Amino acid sequence: WAVLVAGALMGVGDVTAQQLVERRGLRGHHSQRTLKMMTIGFCFVGPVVGSWYRILDRLIPGNTKVVAVKKMVLDQGGFAPCFLGCFLAITGAMNGLSVKDNWSKIQQDYTDALMTNYCIWPPVQIANFYFVPLQHRLAVVQCVAIVWNCYLSWKANRM
Repeated sequence: WAVLVAGALMGVGDVTAQQLVERRGLRGHHSQRTLKMMTIGFCFVGPVVGSWYRILDRLIPGNTKVVAVKKMVLDQGGFAPCFLGCFLAITGAMNGLSVKDNWSKIQQDYTDALMTNYCIWPPVQIANFYFVPLQHRLAVVQCVAIVWNCYLSWKANRM
């Protein structure tokens, strides 16, 4: 279910980006882009983030405040930078960028996206790790991530 939710909400994020941020209108909507973002959600975001939460729970068991902070530090210090780089690379490849152009786009977007990530995710993740049972963490994050997915879609698809 978590993988299906991730894919669907990546699609919602892209539709939001195209309609509210880019103001494309229904006639200007790129449905292929939405399908690509959903595919990334189904095949990459859902499985990777869901697996990461299980691994993180094994590495740092428990749900105290201190444990939640430790998980957030590991999540945001280790996982988030790697995940974001992979996400940008996959999106560029799916958009048909050459390796050289994809690398240039990653260099252009990565630092700004990572800094934006750090403005949003640390408090969300502390609450997620402290209050939410493992089996619901991906779904909770994906619900919060509709805005984040909108940002990522806009950032990754801006040429």
